[in-house]
Amino acid sequence: MTSPLNAAGTFTLAGTAITLNRMGYGAMQLAGPHVWGLPKNVDEAIAVLRHAVQAGVNHIDTSDFYGPHVTNQIIRQALRPYPNDLVIVTKIGARRGEDKSWIPALSRQEIIAGVQDNLRNLGLAALDVVNLRVGGPNTPIEGSIAEPLSVLAELKKQGLIRHLGLSNVTATQLAEAQKITEIVCVQNFYNIANRSDDSYIDQLAAQGIAYVPFFPLGGFTPLQSSALNEAANSLQVTPMQLALAWLLQRAPNILLIPGTSSRTHLRENLASATLRLSPETLALLENL
Repeated sequence: MTSPLNAAGTFTLAGTAITLNRMGYGAMQLAGPHVWGLPKNVDEAIAVLRHAVQAGVNHIDTSDFYGPHVTNQIIRQALRPYPNDLVIVTKIGARRGEDKSWIPALSRQEIIAGVQDNLRNLGLAALDVVNLRVGGPNTPIEGSIAEPLSVLAELKKQGLIRHLGLSNVTATQLAEAQKITEIVCVQNFYNIANRSDDSYIDQLAAQGIAYVPFFPLGGFTPLQSSALNEAANSLQVTPMQLALAWLLQRAPNILLIPGTSSRTHLRENLASATLRLSPETLALLENL
């Protein structure tokens, strides 16, 4: 079937044979409220995943601390045995407290346990890509990441991980990481109104490293912009579709992972790959 995802193009991760459709899917919203427990409708969650893959999505972003464990178990139930071209990217570096809090989990024991949890709940012998998640809730915090990344590099040598990436990191931390192992992607907070990584994205593009922005429309506190809403209305699209289209046109190494627990919203997100923004619209959005 012809997919709107074709309009977004593909990106091959540096130093690998992995070619991803630039429009992917983020699985965080498949868990219950506050990314905790089962969703209200497990059947719909399964249907969303299957519809995404049928539509051409070959890049799913997840983590075993979503739920915890819930999201990966739903992915396994919905998609295993996995399509040959499907790449599942997961994150290590946090755990959930009994109060639903997000707690850093970067010790050697926690890193190893996190990888084992992902392998078990996804039903995999090896993880395609693992991102080391560090820093604060939305922004990086400078400091060495060598210790936890070295543990992941060991697990990669053991064959439990194929490729490594980073999440919520600075350019300095990337440079440190590249002295330890190859890095294929960086996942940071970035959208139309949060542009601190502008030059960073271009530096990564020059190295062939994928940049994966999370919270494309502001995350848990949605971006409120009359200019964005007016531009979306003029194009007869949603603000989210416009924000995603802008990201796709921002740089060729940007890969998207918008999440949803609804097939209707999934189709809307995927359709944003077909939008082509005029110079006037781009100029308007650049000034948000």
